[in-house]
Amino acid sequence: MKPARIARERTQRRPAKESEERQLQWPCTDGIITDSTMSRLRSNPTPSPPALAKHAQRFQELKRGFDQLEYFCKGTVLKRMTKCGKAYCACRSDPKKRHGPYFELTYKVDGKTVNVRLAPEAAPLYRAASAQFRKLKTTLRRLEKISQSVLKLQAKIAQSK
Repeated sequence: MKPARIARERTQRRPAKESEERQLQWPCTDGIITDSTMSRLRSNPTPSPPALAKHAQRFQELKRGFDQLEYFCKGTVLKRMTKCGKAYCACRSDPKKRHGPYFELTYKVDGKTVNVRLAPEAAPLYRAASAQFRKLKTTLRRLEKISQSVLKLQAKIAQSK
């Protein structure tokens, strides 16, 4: 197949039958799954290979993890010890006598670092929320990886028919 034809087929919209549910088309590296392909896969249950069943089971396990999700926020909680501007203060000469601890939530917005000063009581809450955010991102990356594998397998099954 010529590259121009492949690109045209990836972006081409194909009409669905009236009885079928419309689905958006998503370009994949191994081809394209259209609304007619997706409905055929849903309506014709084929014996799934063991790999497909294993992926489906793992996908469901990861989705159940969302039920245990707590509040989350992007960023890192930092504990800072600072020097003051007074020349005669002990914090200038001895790092162990610096002022603090002061807690800050640090995160990026549009490529700029944002620091938010936190009360000492709020620091553990934000620390737990940022850990939840990292857990959420990890889970989403795993779900995406499994989804890509399943879509590739489903595309191969659809092509073999």
